[in-house]
Amino acid sequence: MTDAELAAHLAGIAGRILIEVRDSGMFDGKALGKAGDQTANEFLIHALRHQRPEDGLLSEESKDTEERLEKSRVWIIDPVDGTREFGEMRSDWAVHVALAVNGEASIGAVALPGLAGGVVLRTDEIRALPSRDGPPRLVVSRTRPASEAIAVAERLGGELIPMGSAGAKAMAVVRGEAEVYLHSGGQFEWDSCAPVAVARAHGLHCSRIDGSPLIYNQKDTYMPDLLICRQEWTKAVFAALNS
Repeated sequence: MTDAELAAHLAGIAGRILIEVRDSGMFDGKALGKAGDQTANEFLIHALRHQRPEDGLLSEESKDTEERLEKSRVWIIDPVDGTREFGEMRSDWAVHVALAVNGEASIGAVALPGLAGGVVLRTDEIRALPSRDGPPRLVVSRTRPASEAIAVAERLGGELIPMGSAGAKAMAVVRGEAEVYLHSGGQFEWDSCAPVAVARAHGLHCSRIDGSPLIYNQKDTYMPDLLICRQEWTKAVFAALNS
């Protein structure tokens, strides 16, 4: 099994596990989110340690160690990206499984289990981006949309689309439901590594909002901001940010 096949397989299985946890009727609200996080994390951690024992590992739900910093290959996972949305039984949450190689988001998969039939977007199966005319649609946080995204939308005559998890927002661009995902409220490596890997594989622009590269497997896993957008909007978005 290739790394890309493994990432997609694990993201898909974790997604199905999470649906089973959700549909069990044993949990609700925050308890459901916690049960989902822990259950999916246990599966992903054990599977990756068994399948790729020599690689490093970073998960939102596991204690971090500096051992991964000595590795050139590091799996970066978020068992439930959008725990709040999962706990509220919404559809805009995701499972992230990514492999960073020498600090670059190289391979990954993002599962969207809450969508009908479950969807897994991956770096080794590229979907054509649908064409669209008109002003850009920008996906933003449901509760705290980035001021920069609001300003860009105003300057470009764009539309803001509130959505849950980072993975759901990034995949909305990959799926042709939006053109821009701009976030400036701070995230961590597990929030964006898999979405960035998948977005890059689909030909999208991915960077910090100042245009600098996104670098993973750092000692400090905090990442201040993120821009994922269709290539045809990249110059306009940066121009709007700098105006």
